[in-house]
Amino acid sequence: MTLELQGIGVSRGIAMGRAHILFHNQPDVREYLIPAFAIEQEVDRFLDAIDQARQQLKSIRNHIPANAPSDVTSFIDTHLLMLNDSSLNKIPVEMIRQRRCNAEWALQLQRDALINVFNEMDDPYLRTRRDDVDHVVNRIHRILADQEVADHEIPDGRLKGHIIIAEDLTPADTVLMQHQGIVAFVTEHGGATSHTTILARSLGIPAIVGVESVRRYVQDNEPLIVDGETGVMLLGADERTQYEYEGRLIAFREHISSLSRYKSQPTKTRDGKSVVLLANAELPEDVTTISSAGAQGIGLYRTEFLYMNRLSPPEEEEQLAAYRDVVEGMNNHPVTIRTFDLGADKTVDGGRNLNQTVVTNPALGLRAIRLCLSQPAMFRTQLRAILRASAFGKIKIMFPMISTMNELLQAKNLLEQCKQELDKEHLEYDHHIEVGAMIEIPASAVCAEIFAQQVDFLSIGTNDLIQYTLAIDRIDDHVNYLYDPLHPAVLRLIYMTLQAGKMHNVDVSMCGEMAGDPRYTRLLLAMGLENFSMHPNAILEVKQVINETNLNELPLNILDIMNTSDPLTLDLLLEEINGPTH
Repeated sequence: MTLELQGIGVSRGIAMGRAHILFHNQPDVREYLIPAFAIEQEVDRFLDAIDQARQQLKSIRNHIPANAPSDVTSFIDTHLLMLNDSSLNKIPVEMIRQRRCNAEWALQLQRDALINVFNEMDDPYLRTRRDDVDHVVNRIHRILADQEVADHEIPDGRLKGHIIIAEDLTPADTVLMQHQGIVAFVTEHGGATSHTTILARSLGIPAIVGVESVRRYVQDNEPLIVDGETGVMLLGADERTQYEYEGRLIAFREHISSLSRYKSQPTKTRDGKSVVLLANAELPEDVTTISSAGAQGIGLYRTEFLYMNRLSPPEEEEQLAAYRDVVEGMNNHPVTIRTFDLGADKTVDGGRNLNQTVVTNPALGLRAIRLCLSQPAMFRTQLRAILRASAFGKIKIMFPMISTMNELLQAKNLLEQCKQELDKEHLEYDHHIEVGAMIEIPASAVCAEIFAQQVDFLSIGTNDLIQYTLAIDRIDDHVNYLYDPLHPAVLRLIYMTLQAGKMHNVDVSMCGEMAGDPRYTRLLLAMGLENFSMHPNAILEVKQVINETNLNELPLNILDIMNTSDPLTLDLLLEEINGPTH
C-alpha cells in the first residue's frame, strides 16, 4: 500500500532511493563540580577535544576532491575558523577555572550565549550561522563523551544513493552528504528560504521540508520516492507508480542536460527583447562557477564574509585584494558590490563591539546602511577599497536597506569624500562609478520614484521585501508558510519600483530568490523586469524560459494578477502566463 506524505518542495527534482534516517544523538550535558586539584586536567581534556575536532574536520576536508564546488569546502573552513576563535577555545577554559565546572557544561554555557547573539540578528545569512555554532559545539561534545564520528561524516560510501530523513539539516550536513552521493533529503523542519534549502537548490539536491514527524513513518533502508517540486514523498509505491516516477526522473535529467545548449546563446526573447542575466556571489571563489554558468556579470556581491570569524574588521588593503580578485576574474563583466549588510547585534566577528545596546526588535534595529552610517570609519574603509578596485574593472556600488533620502544622501556624501581623499593621494579609481540603492523594504518601494532621481540604478531584494511587507520571519518554521512572492502587496511594490525606473530611465534589477525561480520569470518579464540576478545554478533554466518566450503573446493579465487574492485564481492566471508561446 502506497503512503503519501506531503511537505514543502524546496528543491526541484525526482529521487528514488532507500531511506537513511539521521539522528543527531547528542550527549546529555550535565554540570558537576571539578575538585581544585583536577582543574588543569579538565582544561587539558577540553583543549584535547578541540584539537581532535580540528583533526576530524581536516580529515573530512582532505577527502573532498579538488574539483568540488567552493561551497563544499567553505563550510568546513568556517568550522575550523570557529575552533580557533577565542569565544570557543578560551572563554570555556576561563569558565572551567573560575566556576570549577566540567568542560561539557562550560562549553554548553558558551554555546547558549553565542546562540542568543545569533538569534537576535536580523540578517538571515548571519542568523543561519547559529547552525554552524551548534555543529561545532556538538562535535566537541561528542568527543568529550567518547562518541564516534557521526556516520554521515565518514566518507565510506554507505550513503551513496540514499535519501536522508532527518529532523533538520545544517548547511554543513548537506554539503558533506551531497559529496557522499545522497540523492535527496526530507526534513521535519525548515523553510523555502533557509540557508540549507538554498544550498540544496544550488547543489541540485531534490529536497522536501516541513514533513511533520516524518521519522515516525519511515523505516531505515525503506524504498522511497521524493518529488522535490510538488513536496510529495511516497512510501511503499507499487510497480506502476515506480515506473511512472522512473520516467519522470529520466525526463527531468534530460531536461537539465538540455539546458547546456543555452550557455552560448544570447539571452533574448523570441520577439527580440534582450534581457540581462547576472549572478549573486558571496566569495571570491564563486567567480569560476559564475563564469561557467554564462552570467553576464555579478548583480549582487555580498561582502559580509570579510567580517566573519575574526576579531577586528578587515583593513582597506585586504578588502581591495578581495574585490580586485573578483573584478579581474570577471573579465570586464560588471560587478555590483553591496556594502556590508550586517545585522543588528555586532558582538561577534569582524563587527564585534560595534553595538552594545540590547535590541528589543532586531528586525527594526541597527543593520545594513544604518550600521554603515553609524560607523563611518569602517564604512569609509570599505568605500575606499571598492573605489580603488574599480580601477581594475567595471564595478558598481550598491547601498542596502535604504529607507530615507537622508540615508542615501549621507552615503553618497561619504563616497564623494572618499573620492576626494583618493584624488589627493593620487590613487586611481573609476571617477564615473555607478551608485545604486536596494529596494527591500516597503518604504523604499513606495518612494522608488524619489530614489530613482538620485541613483544610477535600483535593485529589488525580494527576500527582505517579502519578509518586511508581510511581517513574517522567513526562517521561522511557525510562520514561513506565509512567505508568498505572489501576495498582491508584494507584486504591487515590485511593479511600482519597475515603473519608477522606467519613468526616470534608471535600470532596475532583481537579486532575490524570486529572480531565480523560473515559475515567476514570465510574470516578471511582463511586469517590465529586464535585469535578473540569481544563484549561478539557476541561470540556464531561467534563460531557457526567456529565450522561449514571446513577450507580444503573453496574456495581458498583470493587473489581474496584482489584484487577485484567491490562491486558486492566482494559480490559474500564473498557469496561463506560463503557457506555450510561439
